[in-house]
Amino acid sequence: SDPAAKALWESFMNLKQKEAVMEARRHLVEAASRENLPIKMSMGEVTPEQLNSYIQLFRNNLKALENHCGLLQLVLATVQTLKHPQTSKWDNFLAFERLLLQTVGESEMPSVLNQVLPMIKSYNERMKDDYTCEDFLVLLVYMYSVVGEIKSGKELDAAEEEVKKALVKAICDEPEPSPVLQKIT
Repeated sequence: SDPAAKALWESFMNLKQKEAVMEARRHLVEAASRENLPIKMSMGEVTPEQLNSYIQLFRNNLKALENHCGLLQLVLATVQTLKHPQTSKWDNFLAFERLLLQTVGESEMPSVLNQVLPMIKSYNERMKDDYTCEDFLVLLVYMYSVVGEIKSGKELDAAEEEVKKALVKAICDEPEPSPVLQKIT
């Protein structure tokens, strides 16, 4: 029911990550100012540590905590997300998704599949920043949904067959398939 929390939630849904994090800082600073908390506004890039230090100002003030509970929860979730070890992997995944969308706009689906193919790795070949089978399934479903009508042909059939083989091998090599992969298989 907190209007500031609702506004911040809308920002998270509609803004780019950097802008949304800056918006989180702005809301925190405004809330701290309204509560007369000793906040020092800093400029530049917003870090999780900076947001956390702002949140700590509310710690010993029960009334301020109560007044801004929704906002503080959202900003704490933001801090946890920014500190998550997989954040850089997901940033790279989004960049790869954009690259594939650009490729789809410029060429046919076989070239998109040929870009994806070398990145599909079995469990034993994957490093911590490599994408999982689930990641590729999500990406492929997304790509096929945005492409629209696809011209079938030998080139597409060959590219799809190679991707299928790589995915099946990767899925079969999973030591502990996720619940989603278990359902699919």
